[in-house]
Amino acid sequence: MTHTLFSRLAIFISSGFFGFILWIIYLANTGGNSIFFDLIRHIPYGDKVGHMLLFGLLTYVANLALLSRHFSLGRIPLYYGAVLVSIFVLSEEISQGFIPSRTLDIVDLIADAVGITLFSYLSCLTQRILDKKRGVTA
Repeated sequence: MTHTLFSRLAIFISSGFFGFILWIIYLANTGGNSIFFDLIRHIPYGDKVGHMLLFGLLTYVANLALLSRHFSLGRIPLYYGAVLVSIFVLSEEISQGFIPSRTLDIVDLIADAVGITLFSYLSCLTQRILDKKRGVTA
């Protein structure tokens, strides 16, 4: 698979996954119900695990879609995908403070941050593997 084709596939997947997350947020904001909400209720700490996985996976595919482009803050690489997801997450979490059916929860924000950080690391490892297969040296 060529680098461009891989990036386009990642863009397609990340766009679809972002749409799915927007749908979940819409349902939560309007008090709607979903099989996903029922599933989460039956898992211990399911809401926190859900936050970590949803935004972690979004970060992963966004980082790959953006070809792992990043900038450095000291010695720490910050991926553009992770930064975009972080801005979205922070905005969405803060907006919950203004929606009567939702609750602004710092623990949700921490779960989001853990997912974004963990999946940024996984996307870094994935990019290394892809680069190695393509013969690119860092």
